[in-house]
Amino acid sequence: MTESSPQDPARSVPARIPAGDRPPDAARPIRVIAVTSGKGGVGKTTVAINLSTAIASLGKGVTLMDAALGLANVDVMLGLKPVLNLSHVLDGLCGLEDVVVAGPGGINLVPAASGLRRMTMLSKAEHAGLVYAFSGLSDVTDVLVIDTGTGMSDMVATFCSAAQEIILVVTNDPASITDAYATMRILNHDFGRWRFRLLANRCRHPQDGADLFHELLMMTDRLTGVTIEPIGTIPYDARLQHPAADAGVHCHRYPASPVAAAFKQLALDIERWPAPTYLSGGLEFFVERIVRSGVTDPRSQL
Repeated sequence: MTESSPQDPARSVPARIPAGDRPPDAARPIRVIAVTSGKGGVGKTTVAINLSTAIASLGKGVTLMDAALGLANVDVMLGLKPVLNLSHVLDGLCGLEDVVVAGPGGINLVPAASGLRRMTMLSKAEHAGLVYAFSGLSDVTDVLVIDTGTGMSDMVATFCSAAQEIILVVTNDPASITDAYATMRILNHDFGRWRFRLLANRCRHPQDGADLFHELLMMTDRLTGVTIEPIGTIPYDARLQHPAADAGVHCHRYPASPVAAAFKQLALDIERWPAPTYLSGGLEFFVERIVRSGVTDPRSQL
């Protein structure tokens, strides 16, 4: 296992490209994808990790953010032991670029803290400050994948409402379906989000994904203007049910598996989604949406 070092952050962060030497398409906005779910236990984090490695396999620079700020576990699932995390950024002990660690499959991870109650009680200003800090990673990031917490806390809502795309992970479980509907209703009613991309996970039969989509489609008829789009079906694989590193990096370890094929196809499909059209360069647009909620200068929060 690899450990990051606070004295040698360069070991954890890819080399930056000087602005004048960056390729012509480097000024395009970063694609930001929030991976969320109504309830826990549906494989959301496993989806976020394997989607990240699948996108990275296409030659994209991918940064995965563990946004379960007080209950972090992405580093554990990746078999990493980072020395620094987002709590150190909030405490002013380091910059965001110092906490980034290189993960398997060519992805970069921004680890959160686990077991720190304060991290679950951040203000809107502190959320915005963290988001602003991500502009410093724009040189090495084409796609930012955010693994949100579960449920619909202020923290989850903040990251979902600021991301360009929301992937909602659902399983063939009545509680998962009901909570997924509640998540869409809150994000639509309170934050104006109208498009949700539905990913059916742990499906034992090919038809399961279509059935889940149909059920949620019927439920969302009650939500005016909401659009849900099925984006894929991830088949069941027993190796993904264990909270070990193998589950986290399944696509990297088992590239010929049906699960890896499904994530690879999803990554290719994401490449064909409309390109981001927000402010070019960095993640300014990401901050902008949060600043509108009352934060004057997010930089003052770091």
